[in-house]
Order: sequence, then structure tokens, then C-alpha cells
Amino acid sequence: MTSRLSFSTIALGALLVTSVAPALAAPCGTGTFEAWLDDFKKEAAAKGISQNAIQAGLSGVTQDKAILTRDRSQQVFSQTFEQFSGRMVPPRLTRGSDMLKRYGSVLSRVEETYGVPPEILVAIWGLETDFGVNTGKFSTIRSLATLAYDCRRSDMFKAEMLDALRIVDRGDLTPQEMRGAWAGELGQTQFMPSSYIKFAVDFDNNGKRDLLHNVPDVLASTANFLKSYGWKKGKDWEPGSENFAVIQQWNKSEIYAKTIGYFATQLARAP
Repeated sequence: MTSRLSFSTIALGALLVTSVAPALAAPCGTGTFEAWLDDFKKEAAAKGISQNAIQAGLSGVTQDKAILTRDRSQQVFSQTFEQFSGRMVPPRLTRGSDMLKRYGSVLSRVEETYGVPPEILVAIWGLETDFGVNTGKFSTIRSLATLAYDCRRSDMFKAEMLDALRIVDRGDLTPQEMRGAWAGELGQTQFMPSSYIKFAVDFDNNGKRDLLHNVPDVLASTANFLKSYGWKKGKDWEPGSENFAVIQQWNKSEIYAKTIGYFATQLARAP
């Protein structure tokens, strides 16, 4: 996975922290995990999530101590732009060019709709999951429940957990399908559930917003995210530009954002 885990999880999730009535609050880290989860189920129902989604998503969920180990052992991102881009971009250029051609018609329709150029979308897609190859193997709901029960960022991950159940509730994905990165990101461009709820689109009109399996939905949803943060159609993405600031909404790391832009520029120049 990319360094986005340590940067965007906090930035995206923090937007959707919600207040909970004290009578339904599930306090972090107190009592057993099972008792906490029972309280959370009541909280989810009070938020309007169906019993079907609650049971499907939360039945049998247990803590994953390996998630806490990963959360506590995150290292500060220390690579230079030259080091990071040199490691990430050259091995993906040929495949990226192939993807531009393979999905050319879809990317053109996405650009017409959202104004985001194909090269930016393919660059993000490649850096996040190697074009959908490495989306992660962790159970999304189990990861979020583990992090929500832990008191370090409980409110943030409880909000993400609620949105994960909303994804189930509206029929986009089943809980069994929802597997991704250890901190709860899922899909081919690694959306937190809160971003999935806000920005995922059903671009091929098949009735589901599927960011795990459906490439048109993946590309259009990524473009929708960028447009929503102010992407300027036809403008460049060099550091200091308005569009570069939008890329930094995708990932706060300047090095990662510069690498997206560099990758996109290389793709635009490819024969």
C-alpha cells in the first residue's frame, strides 16, 4: 500500500465525526469488545441504519490485534520526492499507458463529465493499487471496529464504521466483499467509507456504486472526488497551481501529491 494510509485516513475521516446522544454512546476501551459492539449496534440503529445491514456487517466481528500493531508502528514518511517517485513511477509507466488506451472511451466520458484528465486518474489508480491488483486483504468492517474500540481515534473510526454499514445498506457491496487496506480504505483507488458515501458514483448505471470491481465506477468516482474539491478543467497540475492543491486534498503529503502529478505528466508525454 502507499503512504496515503497515514495521511488521508485522518483527513477524510475527521470530516464526518458526528455527535452521539449520551444514552447510546459506546465508550471506547471500556468493558469488553463484545459489549462495546452491542452498544454500537444500538447507536447504528438510532442513526437510521437497517437491522439487516447491522446484522450482516457486524455479526461475528472480532478485534484484530494486528491492526493495532500496524496503527502504532506507522513511521513518518521520510523519502524524498526523487526517491519516492523514482521507486513508484517507472515500473508503472508501461501499464499506465496501456490502461489509458484500454479505457480510453471511459476516460473520455469521465473527463467530459468531471473535467479531470485521464492521466491524473490513471496515475492515482496506479499509485494506489497497481491498477486494482493490490486493493488489500483486511476485512474493512473488522479493521474499523478494532480502531473504533481503541481510544486513540475512536470517534473518527466510529463515523467511518457507520458509513461502511451505509455502503452495505444501500446495496453497493456486501460485508464479505469489503476487504481493503488495514486502516479501512477500500476499492481500486482506496476510498475511506466516508469518501465512498460522498463521492462514489454509478457511472455505468448498473444500480451499484462498486469501487472494488467496476472500473468505470472507480475512475468516475475518483474524478468526482477531485471535481468536488475544485479541480479546474484544462488547467495544469504543477506545484503551486490550484489543481495541485486539489491533488493535496487526495493526499496531504506534498511528496505523494508531486508524484501523482509527475506520473500524470509522464503518461501525457508517452507515445
